Amino acid sequence: MFGPQGLVELSKALGKFLLVGSIGTLILWNLRDRLLTLGRQEVHSAMTELGYIVLWGFLAICASLILIALIDVPFQKWNHTKQLRMTKQELKDENKETEGSPEVKGRIRRMQIQLSQQRMMQDVPQADVIITNPTHYAVALRYDQSKSGAPVVLAKGTDLIAQQIRMVGDNHEVPIISAPPLTRAVYYSTEIGQEIPSGLYIAVAQILAFVFQLRRYKNTGGNKPNLNTEDLPIPDEFKRDE
Repeated sequence: MFGPQGLVELSKALGKFLLVGSIGTLILWNLRDRLLTLGRQEVHSAMTELGYIVLWGFLAICASLILIALIDVPFQKWNHTKQLRMTKQELKDENKETEGSPEVKGRIRRMQIQLSQQRMMQDVPQADVIITNPTHYAVALRYDQSKSGAPVVLAKGTDLIAQQIRMVGDNHEVPIISAPPLTRAVYYSTEIGQEIPSGLYIAVAQILAFVFQLRRYKNTGGNKPNLNTEDLPIPDEFKRDE
């Protein structure tokens, strides 16, 4: 019927009642002789005596209330502080339950990265070309000629991820071209699924033109195309040191 807090408040109320009642009873007991003689005294003397008794009773009740306050106020302060601490802890626990602990969020984040990498690797075979650093960076690009948009980054990565991109591309006969400055420029300026910035159109267009010419050369023969990746035009704002 009562919670812990309700039982505490009930106990405090009973304690206050018993304390005030005990002090009042003690005062009346000590003044019992004077109370018994009131009926035998003259009116003026009886009123004076009664005023004395009432004054003592009032002072006794005030003293008991002060005593209660001296005990209750520190207790209330302590209890309030305790409740605040409990509330803060409950909020932390609730946040952990709703948002997850840092460990759980870390595992979820790692799983999300793994799933994203898996999806990215599945898109690599659809790329028209993979440009590399050649070992530290790799970016897979696709240009859909049926659309008016710019080339899109299908996958990108560094070190081990870059190696995996190259392996997948090699297994699916995707042309792999070493173009370090351009690879770094695209890697740092474009996210997966986004079109390359306009400042890199010309450089990437030269790469794609070479790839399409190379594909035609393999199919029909003729003069083998050449490409000097060192002369690719890359604006200064896109240049990145290795």
